[in-house]
Amino acid sequence: MKRSPLAPSAQAPVIAVDGVKLNTASTGIKYQNRDDLMLMSFDQPVAVAAVLTRSLTASAPVDWCRDVLSRGQTQAILCNAGNANAFTGAAGAVATEQCAKAVAEAGGYAPEHVMLASTGVIGEVLPDHLITPHIPALMAGTASTESKWLEAADAIRTTDTFAKAVSRQTTIGDTPITITGIAKGSGMIAPDMATMLGFIATDADLPAPVLQDCLSRFTEQSFNAITVDGDTSTSDTVIMVATAKASHPPVQSADDAILADFADALKSLMIELAVMIVRDGEGATKLIQINVSGADHDAAAKRIGLAIGNSPLVKTAIAGEDANWGRIVMAVGKSGEKADRDQLEIAIGGIPITRDGMCRPDYDESMVTEHMKGDDIRIDVHLNIGSGNATIWTCDLTQQYIIINADYRS
Repeated sequence: MKRSPLAPSAQAPVIAVDGVKLNTASTGIKYQNRDDLMLMSFDQPVAVAAVLTRSLTASAPVDWCRDVLSRGQTQAILCNAGNANAFTGAAGAVATEQCAKAVAEAGGYAPEHVMLASTGVIGEVLPDHLITPHIPALMAGTASTESKWLEAADAIRTTDTFAKAVSRQTTIGDTPITITGIAKGSGMIAPDMATMLGFIATDADLPAPVLQDCLSRFTEQSFNAITVDGDTSTSDTVIMVATAKASHPPVQSADDAILADFADALKSLMIELAVMIVRDGEGATKLIQINVSGADHDAAAKRIGLAIGNSPLVKTAIAGEDANWGRIVMAVGKSGEKADRDQLEIAIGGIPITRDGMCRPDYDESMVTEHMKGDDIRIDVHLNIGSGNATIWTCDLTQQYIIINADYRS
């Protein structure tokens, strides 16, 4: 598949995390001549946190992860691409268990220490017989290198056109800390937890409750603040582990002052991964950032931003480079949140458009039209009724999106 025109021009350096080993394999579940299976393993039990889909038709691997998560530790994460193992009944649960048992046997620990994730077609039972024979060699060949992280990011792709991997280096106290994450996502992307698959690791020594607090908090400002098509997947999963390889002062709470730099770095990493997913939105040609301010409260600002970001009329206008700002007015009005028509201010590309409930007399549409020709589109909406703020990232909606999804099972 042709690489997205919004893809980064080059892959930034990726840093291996001490205590994390990875490997990939090709199973042929759906894709031929490429790796589609990723194993991340740890030489000892590590603290684990996760944010999982709230879909009421969640996949079998998501159900499995909920159980593992309740234990607070894991020793491996297995992810396959090409089959979501969702809406597959008892047979799907059995396939999930067989994969976990194969990893556990190869690693020498209990299946309850294995996290699982699957992505791809819904309604087809995962062919575990294509996966389990690869597990012993996968486990034996795991390694902690930068190249393995990039291979892992590539293996978990479905309709993604580029691999997504990001690293940050920070400190806790005076101790250097590494955070590295990979993600996949391109379509069926809408906020309702994490909107895709993501795997983040750090060498910090953080207890599971602290890790969970950090992951949940920043998910709302990153993976839960993006939308491609308004559809939430049955398989959405973000997992984060802390290997405790770094020696730093104990951290008791996500609000500890000593964790401030780490928290900033983690938030930054998660936002970058989330925006990469939007940049790889199926058929996308433009990245759209929607900044909402002056709303009744933050949650209201977010819902207004999503009403704009999920509007097919807004997204297609931007795809056509049409400065049709009236569609933004429409989206604000339909959001269900408090708004005052006469207080609403809208700008595109920093160019003010509305004032006093109407178009500004000095508005020059040619300047907005010029902005629409670019790859990065910025929409600012100020409601002037409160202190609520939110930022949402989305992309345009093009004919290519229809082509990709009409042929998804072909």
